[in-house]
Amino acid sequence: MLNITCPFCGSRSESEFAFGGPVGGDRIDPNNSSDAEWVEYLTVLPNPLGPVQEKWWHVRGCGEWLTIWRDTHTHKILEAPHVPT
Repeated sequence: MLNITCPFCGSRSESEFAFGGPVGGDRIDPNNSSDAEWVEYLTVLPNPLGPVQEKWWHVRGCGEWLTIWRDTHTHKILEAPHVPT
């Protein structure tokens, strides 16, 4: 089980958090995209092997969104979480 250190609540089990996906680029404009581009944007997430910056929501805790760097190969958290501004 992954333990995530919340800046407000301390070290907590992954079960208290909801995965928000990788931190990515800007959202594409659905009005200026084809249906295929929009569907791909909504459904196809990058799945790289190695360090990835991710968003996590502390849903069963303080309710804050955090960003962390996690190695997808080892699941080790590489950088302490911080709250996005």
